[in-house]
Amino acid sequence: MALLNILKYPDERLHTVAKPVGEIDERIRTLVADMAETMYEARGIGLAATQVNVHERVVVMDLSEERNELRVFINPTITVREGETTYEEGCLSVPGIYDTVTRAERITVEALDIDGKPFTLEADGLLAICVQHELDHLNGKVFVEHLSPLKQNRIKTKLKKRSRLEM
Repeated sequence: MALLNILKYPDERLHTVAKPVGEIDERIRTLVADMAETMYEARGIGLAATQVNVHERVVVMDLSEERNELRVFINPTITVREGETTYEEGCLSVPGIYDTVTRAERITVEALDIDGKPFTLEADGLLAICVQHELDHLNGKVFVEHLSPLKQNRIKTKLKKRSRLEM
């Protein structure tokens, strides 16, 4: 397993729309393992392949306190969205930035697991929010793009300034 580099907003590669995975082979299994290790090391709860500059429809997620309930979504699609809720979100690609985003309260998602078996998951609460957040990444969208243009510009400016100071 290897730690992968997480792209930072406003990197344009974060806006690349991910392509469906054609075959779940050893390369995809290795990608999933590397993504999980990267997510755990970064203390995140979800990571989309887009965030590590792999533009295929793969997401890993673990909302457990013990960090031992890894969920894998390959070629995920949200088929049902119900209700509305708001939640303060953060993102490994937008470090140190948190803001309130409105999303569907309940969702149904269909995907393949690591063995290529299809599954359907009905989710609400943090799980529903996390799935929507990560699927946004696969569609080339970062959570801050749900915010007002003024907030987006402030965040871009702050992150660009921070990256200059780190050089």
